[in-house]
Amino acid sequence: MKIATFNVNNVNRRLENLLAWLKEAKPDIVCLQELKAADTQLPRSAIEAAGYGAAWLGQSTWNGVAILARDAEPVVTRWELPGDPDDRQSRYIEAAVNGVLIASLYAPNGNPQPGPKFDYKLAWHSRLNAHAATLLAADVPAVLAGDFNVAPEPYDVYATKSYDDNALVQPESRTAFRQLLDQGWTDAIRKTYPAEVVYTFWDYRRNRWPRDAGLRLDHMLLSKKMAKRMTGAGVDREVRGREDASDHAPVWISTK
Repeated sequence: MKIATFNVNNVNRRLENLLAWLKEAKPDIVCLQELKAADTQLPRSAIEAAGYGAAWLGQSTWNGVAILARDAEPVVTRWELPGDPDDRQSRYIEAAVNGVLIASLYAPNGNPQPGPKFDYKLAWHSRLNAHAATLLAADVPAVLAGDFNVAPEPYDVYATKSYDDNALVQPESRTAFRQLLDQGWTDAIRKTYPAEVVYTFWDYRRNRWPRDAGLRLDHMLLSKKMAKRMTGAGVDREVRGREDASDHAPVWISTK
């Protein structure tokens, strides 16, 4: 089985890119983020024609997450992250697909910090960590996949001081991510490439893609049962270099 996550940065604008990648990579399960489209604007027919069932949680202009399943229909188990009934941002969807419980998540950016956006980011991550603990306790094959908007370690950011004040690298953000690993979740990319520089995001500004000035923000965290099944992991970097590409590249794992 191949499971992937991809922040598409506007699913309608990048639809041609997304469909081309689906045809080439043939993932069995795909988590999408930053759809930037209301439910009525989502390209359901094109995704279905590509051979994928889909569960969508759209939001106009910003946010939005989805789970796609090749030749199957995701069975949604959650439409929101628990812990704040007043949170209306479309950032979390969870479904069962082919015996795997999978979450597609788009964590808050948190900038500028300090301030209310950073406070919301930390509160959201706290809720995620609490829910993640319940998933681990269920002792099922599970994956938390998406744009966590955290670069966990200094070498997950290219050599620069320009991000020093950014919410993505603050100690509180990194601590929240570390707490997930301490629970028992496995960082698939770091498990596969423990010492290598791996990026998943390259900002459009300041020529960052040609300079390979990237960050690792997109992660796949695996429960203990899922980690035992992993046979490989990677980043489809070349997708970022295509015309009118998302500023993120797909991340994937293969399992037995």
